[in-house]
Amino acid sequence: MDQQLTIVKVGGRVLENPETLHDFLEDFSALPNPKILVHGGGRSATTMASRLGIETKMVEGRRITDEDMLEVVVMVYGGLVNKTVVAGLQAMEINAMGITGADLNLIKAHKRVGADVDYGFVGDVDEVNVTSLIPLIRQGIVPVVAPLTHDGQGRLLNTNADTIASSLAVEFSKILDTSLMFCFEKPGVLINPDDDSSVIPFLNRELFDMYRDEGIISEGMVPKLENGFNSLANGVVEVIITNTEGLSVPGSGTTLGV
Repeated sequence: MDQQLTIVKVGGRVLENPETLHDFLEDFSALPNPKILVHGGGRSATTMASRLGIETKMVEGRRITDEDMLEVVVMVYGGLVNKTVVAGLQAMEINAMGITGADLNLIKAHKRVGADVDYGFVGDVDEVNVTSLIPLIRQGIVPVVAPLTHDGQGRLLNTNADTIASSLAVEFSKILDTSLMFCFEKPGVLINPDDDSSVIPFLNRELFDMYRDEGIISEGMVPKLENGFNSLANGVVEVIITNTEGLSVPGSGTTLGV
């Protein structure tokens, strides 16, 4: 494979509304092949949990996943959201295939232990096996990856979608030039979360640490950026955080650098 690979992670409110999802899938479909789509769906999982009377607990942007919540995220991530995205891409003549980290032994993980917080059935990635995806990509198939992993012992685990995207990007970067894009409802990382014009165009680790300490960057943006910087440190050539429009507009969003 001598082509460049683009891995796009989509999350946030983009997935919730049929119109915003349609717009995103149009822009994603226009990206040159080969490409991979990783999706979240946390808001949808929260909505479904509420309908089922299951309380959602979050710590620093990460979901606490007990037995009941694990059932919810498997249903929502691996089922409703994944297949909705796949069907949307098929409607745009993109031959997509929905998978989780358990399929094709793509991503093995272990249950997080030793933390100050008991996250429940949250998985930390151990192994990423992308060789099984290469024949699919060569055929023009677009993998659509749900943020679920497995432990090799029959247990599914909830793993942060940003981590999934970063882990895939790092592993693929050993084979070909790989770019990683995080796409959500905001145009990039913002100085003021209420002002979409306050995009930080460039962010390195030093600036990130400063903004985090000041409380400017917080909650779900923290793991997203941690995963982005980890990707750059491990061979990924480019990491960009942007919105749907930014997929087709070079130079938009926030570019991460060392």
